[in-house]
Amino acid sequence: MVLASETTQAQIDRILQNKSLRLSEVQRRLLIYLTEKSLAGEADDLKEYTVGIDALGKPASYDPRQESVVRMHVARLRQKLADYYRTDGIDDPILVELPKGGFKMTFEPRPAPAAQPQAAATVIGKFSRGPTMLILIAASLLIVMACVVYFVARPSRAERVGSDPVSAWSSDLQQLWGPLLSAGRPLVVCIATPSFGTASGAFRLGQFLGPRKLDLLVTPGNQLSLPEIAMDNVVFLGPATGNRQLQAIPVDQQIVLEPGGIRNLSPRPGEPVFLSEQPPRDGQDIQESHALITLTPGLYGKGEILYLSGNQVSSVMAAVQAFTDPALARTLVSKMRAASGALPRYYQTVLDVKSMDDMPIEITYMFHRELSASKTAPKQ
Repeated sequence: MVLASETTQAQIDRILQNKSLRLSEVQRRLLIYLTEKSLAGEADDLKEYTVGIDALGKPASYDPRQESVVRMHVARLRQKLADYYRTDGIDDPILVELPKGGFKMTFEPRPAPAAQPQAAATVIGKFSRGPTMLILIAASLLIVMACVVYFVARPSRAERVGSDPVSAWSSDLQQLWGPLLSAGRPLVVCIATPSFGTASGAFRLGQFLGPRKLDLLVTPGNQLSLPEIAMDNVVFLGPATGNRQLQAIPVDQQIVLEPGGIRNLSPRPGEPVFLSEQPPRDGQDIQESHALITLTPGLYGKGEILYLSGNQVSSVMAAVQAFTDPALARTLVSKMRAASGALPRYYQTVLDVKSMDDMPIEITYMFHRELSASKTAPKQ
């Protein structure tokens, strides 16, 4: 459905004034250009070269086969729109989307919301567990937790229509999450530091897990106790450096996250020994980083601990996306599946992450290791 142009333009103006696009002139030009072409019925005929020349100001010598700048900026705009409707635009009456596979924008009225009171009530109850949750949590983390509760209590547009990776569930996601969603053990999402990356990851996990795990707790890293680790399954967001409770758990690591990148302790033929971070040269350049996903037994071999870690905001978000997006989950499962068809019980997986403005736009599996269930001292 294409809404009246006045109504559509008002919604586009609202998005353009949002902080996520207000400071990015390239993204603003791209959104305006694709909106005009879509409303004029010309978006289906757009080519990557044309978009590069007309919207991004590339020279006539621009070759899409040699330079992926258009694809990167389109992916970035698609993600910014999705993030906008999960946050500031959650009540907007018109939904503007950029479906994958082309340049045509869609403009549709928002469907009527559906309530999810049971999941919300349970999550709210879990947030209050323990007196330290009310006393020692920093104000920024309280905001993060409140936002997670809000998004679980009030489903996003994607959850209502069932088309967004946050709301989707597949057999591959079931294989990845099965060990952590087992009955009888609460699930703790532990935030390493009150940063944008871990906050955004908590938002996405709150949306994804809220309807599927009623006894869910979100807590800052410095409030995670050894008894909680022993009783619960844990998802840890961000680098575990500095978390003494988690570092006290022996882990059979074969891949280690270090401040400058990821170290492969036992490289196989063709594998790198060290994957370093590649910072962007300027604001429009692509940053390359790496995410490390680790699933290990919990304290005393009980329960599960999932580490979604990285040194950059984008790498933490990429690890979260790999465990919430059906397409990325399908890739992980296919790459890690043994000849028997089963996933390793415990493992470490490395992802290559390309990002712009701390937003992952291309996530690629690199390699993984199966970990031994027997506990050994962590390698330094």
